[in-house]
Amino acid sequence: MLAANYSTMRTKFKEYCDAAVNNDEVVVITRKNEENVVLLSLDSYNRLMKSLRNAEYVAKLDRAFKQLEAGGGQEHELTETE
Repeated sequence: MLAANYSTMRTKFKEYCDAAVNNDEVVVITRKNEENVVLLSLDSYNRLMKSLRNAEYVAKLDRAFKQLEAGGGQEHELTETE
């Protein structure tokens, strides 16, 4: 993980972007008296979002299994379709 203040980021923006894309670096941009922000590649962002969605799906399945084990759920007949 890299860190740079706002001023340094402005002067070396391309270098930090290249580090994020080519080296999979995460860059924390610090701002005086403001919230910090993060720069990461689109590929890293997409992987992060996929992991988050997968974690949410696994948690949803876990809740469903626990509900079934506790006697919840409804039984349905399977129907044939043509």
